[in-house]
Amino acid sequence: MAEYDKADIERRMGGAVESLKSDLSGLRTGRANTSLLDPVVVEVYGAMMPLNQVATVSAPEPRMLSVQVWDKNNVSAVEKGISKANLGLNPMTDGQNVRLPMPDLNEERRKELAKLAGEYGEKAKIAIRNVRRDANESLKVDEKKKEISEDDRKRLEDEVQKMTDKHVADTDAAVEKKVQEILSQ
Repeated sequence: MAEYDKADIERRMGGAVESLKSDLSGLRTGRANTSLLDPVVVEVYGAMMPLNQVATVSAPEPRMLSVQVWDKNNVSAVEKGISKANLGLNPMTDGQNVRLPMPDLNEERRKELAKLAGEYGEKAKIAIRNVRRDANESLKVDEKKKEISEDDRKRLEDEVQKMTDKHVADTDAAVEKKVQEILSQ
């Protein structure tokens, strides 16, 4: 059985890019984005639960998030969870609704966030290169087992390199877009 699996390599490289996009969506840009609250967990009913399982999060205005808590007994727990998440947001309670105004970012914080976005991008590129290394190693194993010829190995290594280049370019584009979004606010 051949070690090399193109679909698996494509899936793993694509997964690294998707993971990066998810990480980048959590970076605050000064514009209200509901995914900013994705990492928030709330202690309710004796368990830790993601915020989206106890409330509805929406962005009614460009600089405001609104959290509609389903059970009024959980409002203070939601407030506490948002505060503990250290997102730099100041929750304001209005009945079962928690409003979160987005504070302006100062220039220093913008630069820090842009640098952090670059670090996320670098981690994604490392993951993509690790997948490439694994693929090239499996091609060498296949060649040693005489399942593919040396020419096939070289052709498939070129194919793997093209996939790597494509995913690295996607990573760079995602990071560049996020950096522009952070710096242009």
